[in-house]
Amino acid sequence: MVTIPFRERLKQSKPLLADGAMGTTLHTMGMKMDVCFDALNLTDPALVASVHRKYLDAGAEILETNTFSANPYKLSEFNLQDRTIEINEAGVELARRVIEASFREDVYLAGAVGPLGVYLAPFGRVREEDAYRAFRKQIGAMIRGVDLLVFETFSDLPELAIAVKVARDLDPDIPIVVSTTYTRDDRTLMGDTPVNAARYLSELQPDIIGINCSSGPAQLRRLLLMMKNAMPNAKYSVMPNAGWPETVGGRVIYPSNMEYFGEYALAFAEAGASIIGGCCGTTPEHIAAMREALDDEQRTHSILLAPIPDEEINGHGGSPEKMTRLQQKLAERKFVVTVEMAPPRGFVTQKVVAAAEMLRSAGVDTINVSDSPMARMRMSPWATAHLIQDRVGIETVLHFPTRGRNMLRVQGDLLAAHALGVRNIFVVMGDPTHIGDYPDAFNTHDVVPSGLIHIIKKQLNEGLDQAGNSITQPTSFFVGTALNLNRTDVENEIDLLRKKIEAGADFALSQPIYDPAIVERFLKRYEEIDGQPVPIPILVGLLPLFNDRHAAFLQYEVPGIQIPESQMERIAGAEDQAAEGVKMAQELLLDLKDLVQGAYLMPPFAKYHLAAEVVDVLAIPTL
Repeated sequence: MVTIPFRERLKQSKPLLADGAMGTTLHTMGMKMDVCFDALNLTDPALVASVHRKYLDAGAEILETNTFSANPYKLSEFNLQDRTIEINEAGVELARRVIEASFREDVYLAGAVGPLGVYLAPFGRVREEDAYRAFRKQIGAMIRGVDLLVFETFSDLPELAIAVKVARDLDPDIPIVVSTTYTRDDRTLMGDTPVNAARYLSELQPDIIGINCSSGPAQLRRLLLMMKNAMPNAKYSVMPNAGWPETVGGRVIYPSNMEYFGEYALAFAEAGASIIGGCCGTTPEHIAAMREALDDEQRTHSILLAPIPDEEINGHGGSPEKMTRLQQKLAERKFVVTVEMAPPRGFVTQKVVAAAEMLRSAGVDTINVSDSPMARMRMSPWATAHLIQDRVGIETVLHFPTRGRNMLRVQGDLLAAHALGVRNIFVVMGDPTHIGDYPDAFNTHDVVPSGLIHIIKKQLNEGLDQAGNSITQPTSFFVGTALNLNRTDVENEIDLLRKKIEAGADFALSQPIYDPAIVERFLKRYEEIDGQPVPIPILVGLLPLFNDRHAAFLQYEVPGIQIPESQMERIAGAEDQAAEGVKMAQELLLDLKDLVQGAYLMPPFAKYHLAAEVVDVLAIPTL
């Protein structure tokens, strides 16, 4: 029996150390991952007890029962739902005997309760009363034999509230820890942020609000600070995974080593955690390293902790996980290359995916997915963008024209893109329908590009729609705008760009240029007028010439394109005109590297291999 009641122990400044993962340790001892670990309380109690002893020997002060999935719904996967009470009672008895045999008086037994593993109504078919009965069957079997209950790895906050209600109905005085888990974008699977979760869970009046599982120690430290900032008077627990899991040789491997966990135990204590422990991937060795670190009163953590911006701790703003890769590269002043691709005319996507894979291998940073170029009917671009990101693993920039959309569709399409993981948006007016396949199609618009940029950055990214209504969670779009460097009235183009920057534009993509002097002229004039360089990154458009007919078409029939006479003559006189066009684009690309932050390649006639050849020049060492 413990000598200090759990709530009294929480008042002490030194955090409590909980145990680590049961399943991971059993797996390292040869147990397959597809067995029912909870049933081992009955079928192999000695094995479960040995894991408990390992954690006690490592210095854990909180020992969790092996009952995380021992509810009727999850046990039904093994046809064991009728043994729910028996499995939970055995889990409590096993852990209690191990604690008593250790003769330690500082160990608290926690009844572990996980989510039911089913969706509750209205998102599933399990009603609230069904969930209540399931939790009551599990919790009722263990509540009299434990010192506290730990509800962990929950993503559905109302489901967690039902579990807490069951516990309070059974024993109003039982200490309770409620813990949620998060995806890599810092949200639960149901879309709640840690700030929302902290506020919601505080209403349940638990003893501890927790974070567990998720991506690893670094993420959980950041989420802890966000929660504490939102609800500073609450007490918190942190139990991270040992990093993101990988499967190697049939075994699940976690990357974080013991020393790293020891350092983070100190970091969590410094951040104010009252309970520290481990989740998936952690072993008794991880807990022992944390015990050693916490017991050394002279020791401070030596890991380099990533700085966390104030706006992020305050519950908004982009964390490294929320920032797009394009956003990160531009913030780091890296030169980036993006290539434009058109969606397919039908629904067959294999060629688009294959081309994107080829461009990724060539070193391209992102794929620009156009929306109905030249007003020709094609597949929805956000579906194409999602397929490319999902199947190829390269990030996309979604072209988003305002033409042909009313305000309802504009916002609905943007939210659809965000839900599909598309975060980089290039806002443009779009091609007029009279030049395309459907000249009589709807051609008006509710908002101009600068206005849409404002809506995205100042409203959607703040959690509101254009009418001021809540969209429940802020979006995290990174927004680009169009720039015409070829325009003769440079001052008017500069004025237009400044308005777009004021609206919130993050970067600019230009129309194709064929003379670096045009870029130099624009940048110099902008600085003269504004008194500072262009404050957002510019990715300059490059459209390799395919042959002399292509060059003539661009020069004389496409507004805003200026090709120097010397280049017209060069392409016309080349024996292999396509190869010469690539070479000219390569020369431009090298000239632009020191002027701007990126290139926006537009392959002629969907010949994507030419874009890859242009990019090859960046891999050639310069003398």
